[in-house]
Amino acid sequence: MRWGIMLLALAVFAGCTTGAATQTMTEHVVFETTQGTFTVELDREAAPQTVANFLTYVEDGHYDGTVFHRVIPGFMVQGGGFTPDGTQKPTMAPIPLESQNGLRNDRGTVAMARTNVPDSATSQFFVNVVDNDFLNYAPGNPGYAVFGRVTEGMDVIDAIVAAPTANQGMHQDWPVEDVVITQAYIR
Repeated sequence: MRWGIMLLALAVFAGCTTGAATQTMTEHVVFETTQGTFTVELDREAAPQTVANFLTYVEDGHYDGTVFHRVIPGFMVQGGGFTPDGTQKPTMAPIPLESQNGLRNDRGTVAMARTNVPDSATSQFFVNVVDNDFLNYAPGNPGYAVFGRVTEGMDVIDAIVAAPTANQGMHQDWPVEDVVITQAYIR
């Protein structure tokens, strides 16, 4: 009887550790661009809805052929919503803001772009090129939801942020030479 209970306990323990390992597995998205390739490691544990939303866009091929349309030195590079001719791609419904997840808008982190409405993020994302503390959640400041970080290719992000920019239609800070995401895929 004792051995039966011990074996059952071991089986439950093994199942728990296997399940925990599966839940904390990291996911990576590779972005091939006209400036080079960078990889983003996603944090599903801290931002589950944001990561699920982002992966849906990746799997649907939404990011392929979009550009980095907002590039500001000393701040960030933003993409995921526009084609080179300035057409905004259709999106899914906005997602809830997950900015109170303990992740900070530090250099190399990736966060969702949104409007002034906190729960308005859809497909657009940005990579912080410096520590942007003012984008973090704080009382009275809803912040921006960080959901990953660049693990390879930060030099590509630095090259993108150094690109000369100009106005394109109603958009400011648009790179003079388009920086196109040729392909985004899960690795």
